[in-house]
Amino acid sequence: MKQELYEFDRTFAAQYGVVCGVDEAGRGPLCGPVAVAAVILDEENPIEGVNDSKKLSEKKRDALYDQIMEKAVEVNVVLVEPNVIDEMNILQATMYGMAQAIAGLKQRPNFAVIDGNRCPSTETPCQAVVKGDATSASIAAASIVAKVTRDRYMQQLDKEYPQYQLAKHKGYPTKLHYELLDEYGIQDFYRKSFLKKRGYVK
Repeated sequence: MKQELYEFDRTFAAQYGVVCGVDEAGRGPLCGPVAVAAVILDEENPIEGVNDSKKLSEKKRDALYDQIMEKAVEVNVVLVEPNVIDEMNILQATMYGMAQAIAGLKQRPNFAVIDGNRCPSTETPCQAVVKGDATSASIAAASIVAKVTRDRYMQQLDKEYPQYQLAKHKGYPTKLHYELLDEYGIQDFYRKSFLKKRGYVK
């Protein structure tokens, strides 16, 4: 277990009390929502193997997701849909999702640690932590929950729209994805603001 990730959170818990970690998945894709998770871990019941979701295999992420859902004090996930992303822009939509994820926790945290270099507008005092998913256990847990939630969403969408092969590229701007867009055009679940420059949106 990466004890230092839990130690990082304990320093804030000792000062403030209940701490939640916040992270997102899916800022870069051409379609689907941004998933934002807020997680309050139980430091008396640590989870072996919690780490930055990008450093874990899909199988490991899935296993840890189940453990986080079972052992965490609380988890809240918010999906910010493409129309909101188009309306606000991706950064503001992510900040909005983070604020909603924190506000939706039934147990109000005393402090929030946020992955990245800026904090959302929220009543909860917070601190941005660059590379927080590799620094804080609760941010790492939030990164896993957000990533697994979004991947499962895209896999479900793939069943409805198999022509886009969403389960393979998860909506990210790959060569294959653009080729399929050239062939089939876009659907309502695409982020139109991401595709204007490519000529898919008039």
